[in-house]
Amino acid sequence: MAYRSGRHFLQIPGPTNVPDRVLRAIDNATMDHRGPEFGKLSLEILDGLKNVFQTRQPVVIFPASGTGAWEAALVNTLSPGDRVLMFETGHFASLWQRMAARLGVVVDLIPTDWRRGVDPAAVEAKLKEDGKHDIKAVCVVHNETSTGVTSRIGAIHKAINAARHPALYLVDTISSLASIDYRHDEWGVDVTVGGSQKGLMLPPGLSFNAVSEKARKASQSARLPRSYWNWEEMLSSNKSGFFPYTPATNLLYGLREALRMLSEEGLQNVFARHARHAEATRRAVRAWGLEVRCAVPEEYSSTLTAVVMPSGHDADALRKIILEAYDMSLGTGLGKLAGKVFRIGHLGDFNDLALMGTLSGIEMGLALAGVPHKKNGVLAALDHLIESARAVSRKAA
Repeated sequence: MAYRSGRHFLQIPGPTNVPDRVLRAIDNATMDHRGPEFGKLSLEILDGLKNVFQTRQPVVIFPASGTGAWEAALVNTLSPGDRVLMFETGHFASLWQRMAARLGVVVDLIPTDWRRGVDPAAVEAKLKEDGKHDIKAVCVVHNETSTGVTSRIGAIHKAINAARHPALYLVDTISSLASIDYRHDEWGVDVTVGGSQKGLMLPPGLSFNAVSEKARKASQSARLPRSYWNWEEMLSSNKSGFFPYTPATNLLYGLREALRMLSEEGLQNVFARHARHAEATRRAVRAWGLEVRCAVPEEYSSTLTAVVMPSGHDADALRKIILEAYDMSLGTGLGKLAGKVFRIGHLGDFNDLALMGTLSGIEMGLALAGVPHKKNGVLAALDHLIESARAVSRKAA
């Protein structure tokens, strides 16, 4: 059967479903990227992005995936041989570390069991040991997409301050931006890395650096090679709403619409919605008798849940059955978690009914695949969503 009725359920942790409003905006005719209308478009976007990053500092937009924004953060602030402190909290943190090493940066890597985030006490201790201030940057992944663990960025900032260390603070928010509360200025972050294809509800293709004054000052003496990723050329052109090279024009149409949608819903409401869906998902997982990969409740992710498979059962086999039977894609296990976990994405353009459809597909798939589980996971999630709605109604009254 070639045709399958209904829509495909894309429940990976990104790229996420692109809402119709954003698709229609991208569908506009391409405009002159040197003309006055484009300048107005860009200035509105650059201002709107500051609200999402919760910053007064400039945000640089690159036509690239999040990997490009990783590289831009490193090459604009560091020199060959500089030491940086990084933490192996999951697959993407490991990839960022490998990039840094390839660029000629010396990485002090703190391992974890891929079940918890960065320990602020370990950050403070490591920086206090560095009496000569050889460590030039602390690099942290806010929300590790491979594990569903969210590190406490504000607490890590306090740890850096407690150590009285001048290191730059670089944070990856690729799977948390516009979904989980994040405060670039308040939490003392120097470079925040972001991408378009998750909480911002766009296709892949745009990446971001929010940049502090301290980071811009560091860029003046940084000696890692950079050309395409150079902040200063971008920031100079951005003052009037333009770019030093051809931007991703139609994606910017979509970004403007996405920013308007986030503003209409209200950023705090967006965060609350994601937290509600994440808690409902975890209740379903526990009701099934399965295990959430994240081991620290304070570090549960609001954008995805990684679920541990029972011993002897393969996560990819389950994902295949669910895709074939119910036309739903779930996230695969990455790196050393391959075959051991599946990941449920619950972020972006997502509501209660979409969540219930997702969890129903998983519960049916567990049964089809013969994975040992208890029933009523869907009911546990449903009860939480109903009670949450009642609480909102009582508060409004």
